[in-house]
This record gives sequence, C-alpha cells and structure tokens, in this order.
Amino acid sequence: MITIAVLSDTHGLLRPNIPNAIKDVDHIIHAGDLGKMEILDELSGIAPTSIVRGNVDTGAWAASLPYNTVVDIAGHQLYVLHDIDTLDLDPQAAGFAAVIYGHSHQPEINYKDNVLYLNPGSIGPRRFKLPVSYAMLRINDGSLVPELIEILK
Repeated sequence: MITIAVLSDTHGLLRPNIPNAIKDVDHIIHAGDLGKMEILDELSGIAPTSIVRGNVDTGAWAASLPYNTVVDIAGHQLYVLHDIDTLDLDPQAAGFAAVIYGHSHQPEINYKDNVLYLNPGSIGPRRFKLPVSYAMLRINDGSLVPELIEILK
C-alpha cells in the first residue's frame, strides 16, 4: 500500500500537529496557496513532495512553482492544479486517475467519468465556518482510496 498526504491552502501556516500526522506517508501533494517556501522545505523533509502554485503564491520565491503538474505513482497519473475552474482538459480522455485541487477551502471527494476529484480542503487558517482538513490518498491493490481528515470543525 502507498499512502499520499494531500494538503492545500496552508496560506503560510503549517499547523504543528500536521508533520507528525503525515510522518509515515510515501509522498505529499500540496495543491497550492503554500504561502511561504519554508513550508515546502518542511514538507520535503518528511517525504517527496509535489506542489503547484496557488493564487497567493506570488513573488520571486514562488516563480519556480508550476501552475499544474502530473504525479505518477504506482501507475496512477494524478493531475494537480490549484483552482478547478482553470481545468482546461478532459481528465478521463487524458488518462488521469484523479484530479487534485484546492482553492475553495471546501473538502470534497467526487467521481466523474471514473475519475476521482479530490479537494483536501484547507489546512491553514480557518476560512469562514469551513472545516480545517487534509486528505490521505491510499493506493491499495491498484485502487485509489481517498479519505478526508478533519482536524478542526
């Protein structure tokens, strides 16, 4: 089994309990709005990390971050972008198993045309009355198994 921690919208805040909660994962995906490069440095010290740039990731420190990326893990191609409204391709036709995104701060697991759409929610500062959450994505016997984990209701 392969375990992937899926985070988004840290907005400069990596809560102190998160590194311990994800310490045994095989990979980390951050779907944008990192907020500051130090968070990427900390996540990369836990496991290999893939990240995309979000709308708050501006300035010289974020210039090297891609707007979207494809993560290939155990034969599953995962398409990662920040804002689902900017999706400009057909994930099923492109052969993607999942689309991972953030931006809305609203956690969601959805399926369309046999493609998983996963928004882990926001792990950073609380926005409105939305939960603070992240996701774990497990690859077990060739299947993607997503789980939302709420840390603050």
